[in-house]
Amino acid sequence: MSEMVFLNDRVVDARQAHISLTDSGFLYGVGLFETMRSHDGVVFRLQDHLDRLLLSAAKLLAPHSYEKTHLEEAVQEVLQANELAEARLWLTLTNGPLMDAQEQPQPTLLITATQFRPYPSEHYTAGVLVILCPFRQNSTDPTCGHKTTSYFPRLLALEMARRKQAAEALWFTQDNHLAEGCVSNIFLVKDSVLYTPTVETPVLPGVARRTVLQLAGEQAIDAIEKDLTIADVLEADEVFLTNVIMEALPVISVERHVVGDGKVGPVTRKLREAFLRAIAEQCGRKI
Repeated sequence: MSEMVFLNDRVVDARQAHISLTDSGFLYGVGLFETMRSHDGVVFRLQDHLDRLLLSAAKLLAPHSYEKTHLEEAVQEVLQANELAEARLWLTLTNGPLMDAQEQPQPTLLITATQFRPYPSEHYTAGVLVILCPFRQNSTDPTCGHKTTSYFPRLLALEMARRKQAAEALWFTQDNHLAEGCVSNIFLVKDSVLYTPTVETPVLPGVARRTVLQLAGEQAIDAIEKDLTIADVLEADEVFLTNVIMEALPVISVERHVVGDGKVGPVTRKLREAFLRAIAEQCGRKI
């Protein structure tokens, strides 16, 4: 069966889907996106994804007419059209084709879905390696903290990590505060207390990040959002990464430094199990 996508106002065959050559997202990266995960045909925390998208759109993009209910329906249409239960979805919203100042902008909305391919199981049992990103996150950049389609620096750093057999690259700010991964948020554990950079660092307010902080409260795990440095990373007993695809991915090495005892720690394991239960409760997935 051909891949089906949602483009602007309807589901179409991917081979027939076209965007304008002057689309601002294509030419200049003027757009936003969300990466989502469906389990048994239910998108995990869809409301959180759409709330974040629409909040960023209100701050960064030209006015558009898309309401949350319409976007929800469009996501479901794409899943049904592709007959997918376990899927990875991308929702992209751009300012659309470039127009004269007098013309009304016509945003481009694209939603795609593909069969989900999980991270290798050994990543969760043995942990992964991460490297330190040589680039810096600029807190004065107006797009920081938003999931924009201007993603080349992130993909470049991620490719650097992959060439070193690493799963992620950790970003720091210009004043050397720990920020996040290229495609993930980061958590540290020290003396059974959970730490993560504040949203104001700035970092992306990840859907999985928010989930983990909520789960920590339910599991009676103290969680603190604060400024962190490389010293905190190197002194941590446990480190793990989050996004809705990774869920909670344990880190056992930062460059050549071994985290803790080099094994997946108890707090990471407990929160990952809680994350899987949260998915099962919302989406009906068996664990």
